Amino acid sequence: MKTNLTKWLRITYNKITNSIAFYPALIAVGFLILSWCMLELDFSSWGKQIKSGMSWLSLKDASTARSIISTVAGAIISLTVFSFSMVMIVLNQAASQMSNRVLTSMIENRFQQLVLGFYIGTIVYALFLLSTIRDIDSGVYIPALSIYLLILLTIIDIFLFIYFLDYVTQTVKYETVINRVKKQTLETMHKRFAEETDEKSNWDHLDFIEVNAPESNYFQGMNTHKLLKTASDKNFYITFLHKQSSFLIKGTPFFRIYSNEKFDNDFVEVVLSTIDFYGGQPIDINADYGFNQLAEIAIKALSPGINDPGTAVISLHALSSLFSFRIYQNLPKIIVDEAEVARIYKPTSCFTELFEKCFYPIWNYGKNDQYIRAELLNIIKQLKLVDCKNRYTDLFNSFVDKVESVKVE
Repeated sequence: MKTNLTKWLRITYNKITNSIAFYPALIAVGFLILSWCMLELDFSSWGKQIKSGMSWLSLKDASTARSIISTVAGAIISLTVFSFSMVMIVLNQAASQMSNRVLTSMIENRFQQLVLGFYIGTIVYALFLLSTIRDIDSGVYIPALSIYLLILLTIIDIFLFIYFLDYVTQTVKYETVINRVKKQTLETMHKRFAEETDEKSNWDHLDFIEVNAPESNYFQGMNTHKLLKTASDKNFYITFLHKQSSFLIKGTPFFRIYSNEKFDNDFVEVVLSTIDFYGGQPIDINADYGFNQLAEIAIKALSPGINDPGTAVISLHALSSLFSFRIYQNLPKIIVDEAEVARIYKPTSCFTELFEKCFYPIWNYGKNDQYIRAELLNIIKQLKLVDCKNRYTDLFNSFVDKVESVKVE
């Protein structure tokens, strides 16, 4: 029960932190705390002294204070609705003209989340402030300092909105979306990849038990630290039979546990609790998703309904940058514990597999376009130069022969 709760909390945490509402919610709570702090200052002896000494900081009329706060709250609510509508329009356009998969990277955009959070925080601040206005003769009990801060926040909101308009119009551009996917993919590869080596497991001679997939979903990864600790404590080894991001049907052979010990079902449940199954294509977890999304954008751009080879070429350029890094880099297949003992074998996609998965469909869709043909040949020529070890010369030559064999009318 405890292991299942831990797994559920881990998956839920990932979903919440990647949600468009995560940062706005945190900022709104921050503004709520700010409003409480400002009210404490307003009604403190020091705050009253400030307002008494500076007449321009005092608001004698409670109705005037309410009017200011109500006007600000209504205006910021309208501003927030308009801004959210713009974001939804951008997401809808990206999904219809590029790929549904790119929505994740757009939703995770921190700047637009911070702007929306600042709007919502201002609204929360204003509404909380509105409930504290008191109808008394002395203006020192009207939170004038808090109200003036609200006016300052409103001015900031207006300038943020002006910049947000320009930012959203830039976000909807294909170049911006493609560059964002490329940047996220490169960051993931820099963090997780290492120089490719011939790694093999050395525990195949041991007895093993085979565990099936517990549900039908995507294998997204695991809690590596916890799995390694369990493997080290129980002295076993694990070999995964499928790559990360694979869709598995419930009951499909999933992994093997190698050991001379006998393990019961409770132990298998502990191992399964460290493994995550859920949908989506988070690039920060698996860089292959970035390659897939760029290929999908290029294919969608070459479809008859859109017919935009220029966008396809931009995607090809982004893919070429990723493949130039990927050519000798890969995810480590063998994962070791703290004692440097190999414990986990996890298959990964190779360069050839990923190249064929991305470039061949693009070629099949755009083989009758001279623009696409020329760019593909140029990209392959440059990748051959990057491949100084000539490891993939046959792969590149085979693709070039395929491109040149088709005559474009």
